Parts: sequence; C-alpha cells; structure tokens
Amino acid sequence: MHVMRALSSASRGKRQSIMTEPRVIDCEEALRRLFEYLDAELHGEPQREMAQHLERCRSCFSRIEFEKRLKAYTAELRREPVPPEVERRFRTLLDTFKC
Repeated sequence: MHVMRALSSASRGKRQSIMTEPRVIDCEEALRRLFEYLDAELHGEPQREMAQHLERCRSCFSRIEFEKRLKAYTAELRREPVPPEVERRFRTLLDTFKC
C-alpha cells in the first residue's frame, strides 16, 4: 500500500511539473510555427514553447531574424508604386499560366 501511495504521489508531481514548464519543441515544429510567431498569432503555451526553443537554438533564432528583416523589407517595398511597364509585363506573364 505504501508503494502505491508513493507511486501515485510521484506521478502527481510529474504532472504538475509538466503543466508548469513549456513542452520542448524541435526545429521542425518551430519552423511550422514560424509565420504564426512572426505575425504574433501564437498565444499562451505555444508562444512560450517557441520562445524557449529560440532561446536555445541559434539556427532557428537566425532564421526568425532573417524572416523578420525580410518581412520589414517587403513591407517597405509595398509603399513604392509599381511602374506601369512592370505591371504590364507581370500581368502578361500571369496570363501565360491561365488555362
């Protein structure tokens, strides 16, 4: 009987620590969440898991930083009007893909 109580108590302790610490995610999972993270669409536990992964993984951190800069750069480009000739050439190219 004492053994059963000890096992039960130990498993409760594990459940409590699992609930309070973010789950460790791998790089594959981090990359799946990349754009949600950049767009501030992750909340709660998924956001904490991602932040924890980025603190430990230099590769994913570098990827996120690259994507942040690229996103900022492309946002700046949207402010410049597209020259009419470029727009015409682009539309012509798109038309070649229509069925």
